[in-house]
Amino acid sequence: MVKNTKFVTLVSAEGFEYVVDYEAACVSNMIKNMMTSAGGFSELESNRVTFPEIKGAILERVCQYFYYKLRHTGSKEALPQFHLPPEQALELLLASNYLDC
Repeated sequence: MVKNTKFVTLVSAEGFEYVVDYEAACVSNMIKNMMTSAGGFSELESNRVTFPEIKGAILERVCQYFYYKLRHTGSKEALPQFHLPPEQALELLLASNYLDC
């Protein structure tokens, strides 16, 4: 059973906090699993997930992607480009793999 909440706070390695809609955060299968009662994680109670291995700038782009994917999943229109700065590409790939999104 999923906890009934509207927002989840994601915390970067440097302590930057990003408050995102619960539904957007659950684009990440990892976060979705943490936020279910079956997972038994403390994040379920606090609605707060800390990522000590993800830098703030990268986590911010990941949060933007959550909203992009949520908005465009199932759309019949051509998807607009989600711009990735080349200098962040590798770190974004690693973060998306880690977050399973």
